[in-house]
Order: sequence, then structure tokens, then C-alpha cells
Amino acid sequence: MLKGRHLIDPMDFTLEELNEVFNLADQIIACPEEFAHTCEGKILATLFYEPSTRTRFSFEAAMLRLGGKVLGFSEPNSSSAAKGESVADTIRTVACYADIAVMRHPKEGAPKVASMYSDMPVINAGDGGHQHPTQTLTDLLTIKTVKKSLSNQTIGLCGDLKFGRTVHSLIKALSRYENNKFVLISPNELKIPDYIRREILQKNNIEFVEVERMEEVIDKLDILYMTRVQRERFFNEEDYIRLKDSYILDGEKMKLAKDDMIVLHPLPRVNEISYEVDLDPRACYFRQAKYGMFVRMALIAKLLGVK
Repeated sequence: MLKGRHLIDPMDFTLEELNEVFNLADQIIACPEEFAHTCEGKILATLFYEPSTRTRFSFEAAMLRLGGKVLGFSEPNSSSAAKGESVADTIRTVACYADIAVMRHPKEGAPKVASMYSDMPVINAGDGGHQHPTQTLTDLLTIKTVKKSLSNQTIGLCGDLKFGRTVHSLIKALSRYENNKFVLISPNELKIPDYIRREILQKNNIEFVEVERMEEVIDKLDILYMTRVQRERFFNEEDYIRLKDSYILDGEKMKLAKDDMIVLHPLPRVNEISYEVDLDPRACYFRQAKYGMFVRMALIAKLLGVK
């Protein structure tokens, strides 16, 4: 049972518990109207200390489609955080009014702190460059639905692998399934952190390679996961400008890929995927965004323990 649990890290749930969420998401996708009153009388608090469109809207839409209600803030200046209130005090106060909370925060570990002081379920919607577990659920549901399996895949991750929390979470999650291989495509300055390389990949004897050119490896991939180079993670504007156009996926590169390779992206994109790629049937990133709402509906229902 997932009732009352927190989701801070993609490893918080067992594979069996993840399957519970995915199976419920499949049911919601098949017949969403059957779930329109599932969370009547329940309130979701959205605590966003950092800008977001997709994640916040996705959570809010998920709760509203389940028949629940939403309250919250979308920037810290509109909350008591502007007065210096701690995360611990905020979450204890919000728990007086809501049944479940979702938090995005620029500081790594902030949602974990919130969960330690909260009697209601807390969901991490992204903490700095650390984790983004519900994006990972979105990614896994998309792969499971489109590729029919979460095992035996060769996954290329391209772009900002150093600061990209979606990448870190996805590597951790897909490492738990059998016979997955990773191709890590990035400039030297944006390689994955040592702790991911050492503690997840090397420690578990998972096959991976690191390359700098997408063209060298795109023909070997079953999944290509694109990411943007994130301006907000850079201290030096010159470094950002130099690296932001390192990898752009266009129609010519897509010609080199397998016919059944799929392209994913957590969005928003800047210019790392050309608009011409949107017309390619292998482009799945907008389907991925929709699956995100369905998997969050399933997650909310499970954590609240509603029928």
C-alpha cells in the first residue's frame, strides 16, 4: 500500500509499487471519466519555489480531473518564504489545510526536509539539480507504453547531463530493469556527476559509454532522451552561451536513427530539437507530457489511498 507515503526519490518505491502506479495510470488512460470523482473533498497544495509550467499544470490538472481541489503558490515571493519562513514551518502550516502537497525547490534536499515534518504525503517535483521523480514516472510510463518494455533498451541521454535532474532520476530508475544500456552524450563540461557514474552505473555493473558526438551513436539507440542546457544552473553566462547549442536534433540526424527509435524530452525545449522533428512519428515528447498528467493522477490517488 502506498497510502500516506512520500515520493522524494525515484528509488523510494519498489518495482512492484511502481507497477501499481502504472497499472492504475493505464486504467485512467483507458477510461478517465470513471475517475472524475475519485478525490472529491481532497485538497492538493502546490508549493513551487521555482518557476514551472508543465509540472505545476500537470499536477493541478491531475487533481482537478480526479474531482479534488488545488491551492498553493507558484513563486516564493507570493508566500511566507519571502519573510524568511522555513520549509519545515511552511509544510506544517500547509498540512493544516491540505491532504497532500507537491513541492519544487531550488535547494537540493528541501522536499526531503519537508517530508520529515509532514503528516501528509509530500511529492518532490524537482529539487535543484538533484531529483525529479514524477518526471521519471512520466518517462517510464511513456517508454512502457510506446516500447512495450522497460528492459532490454539502449538509452541515449543527450545534452546537460551534469545539472539535468531528469537525467539523474531516469538513470537511477532504468538501472533497476534488466539489460538496459546507457549512451551518455554531452560536452566534457556537462558530463554526468561522479556519484551517478560511480554509485549507480559502475557499482551495479551497468553497461555505459560516454561520447561527445550524437552522430556517432544515434543509429544504436532505442530511446533518445534530449535535454536543454539550462541557463539557470550556470554561474557564468559565457559558459552557458558557449555550450547551449552543443547538440541540436534535426531531420538529418533523425535519418541516421532506427525506424523504431523514440525521442523523449522533459520540456521545455529551447532549440535542441528542431521543429521539423515534431512531424516525425518517432517524436514522443508531447505524448510524454500528456502521460505525465495521467501518471500523476494515479500517484495522487495511490498516496491518498482513495478508491
